[in-house]
Amino acid sequence: MELNQCINYLLTTSQHRVFQEVSKRLEPFDVTPVQYGVLYCLWKGDKTTPKEIAAELKLENSTISGILDRMEKKDLLKRQVSTEDRRYIEVVLTEKGAALEKPVLDTIDTANIDILADISDEEQQILKKNLRLLAGLEED
Repeated sequence: MELNQCINYLLTTSQHRVFQEVSKRLEPFDVTPVQYGVLYCLWKGDKTTPKEIAAELKLENSTISGILDRMEKKDLLKRQVSTEDRRYIEVVLTEKGAALEKPVLDTIDTANIDILADISDEEQQILKKNLRLLAGLEED
């Protein structure tokens, strides 16, 4: 099989290109693409424990711990004992983390538009649907 026909090569190469572009655009906010994912979970407000955030982002629980540590050092969030159940840790936004919502979401929107600019709207929808299928995020 030709390399440019191999799904692993195509996905890996595409993901790397997109990751580099998004990383560059998030740099002014001192946020990485995975940290954006964590912030997004908190901005939505429905994933507030490390375990819930890890599950949403398809990360190992051990991985999310290091990410949260780095984000806490940047004063983007803090971890605290749950007010509803003291056995659990909640992740909450700091003022700085909350203030990044609009500029970071605007940056992500613009990055998506620019990255997909050479693909028609219909093809974009097909691409996204197929990527969700491959990722196991959507039923056929």
